[in-house]
Amino acid sequence: MDLPDYLFNRQDESDDEYFYALPRLVTHIDDETITALTDYYREVLSPDQKILDLMSSWISHLPEDKSYRHVTGLGMNQAELNKNPRLDDRLVHNLNTHPEVPFEDEAFDAILIAVSVQYLKQPLKVFTEITRILKPAGICVVAMSHRLFPTKAIYAFQATSASDRVHLVTHYMQQTGLMDEVEFIDRSPVSADPLWIVRGRKN
Repeated sequence: MDLPDYLFNRQDESDDEYFYALPRLVTHIDDETITALTDYYREVLSPDQKILDLMSSWISHLPEDKSYRHVTGLGMNQAELNKNPRLDDRLVHNLNTHPEVPFEDEAFDAILIAVSVQYLKQPLKVFTEITRILKPAGICVVAMSHRLFPTKAIYAFQATSASDRVHLVTHYMQQTGLMDEVEFIDRSPVSADPLWIVRGRKN
């Protein structure tokens, strides 16, 4: 399925480095929704895994009572990454200008994208990279909600329904040809921000 280019347009097409120059030490979903995401991570991640927190920030939402083999954070702001206590190493990298990532093939057991997939201008290239750096049977977990920075989110995430966004992210994974078991999980709390999760496994 070919996606029209306009779906990936943004109101603000200036360099992302300007927008993310100052750290934003805030959360972008409700506390209950954060707890729901943390609980999901507790279910699907194991201590022996090498994890990449892609599009990371000052918080990774990983359970505090769990430790992992290694956690790498890739994000846009060094100060935010430095504040994140769960990261073992940190990398500032703009996926919109450089969708290729500087990691070896099959480097990670799990790759997480939390409430930020809506900012990717070249998602098909990024997800192709995700499958390259995932180990066989490794998982990619994309968590979404309804909040976003309107000037930086792509048109597709502002003009479509929640189900369409889920289908779009599902397509991101499936178009790689290397992910199966792609599934949608709704972990939305009753009275808080929604939490929609798309998970795929590298075949």
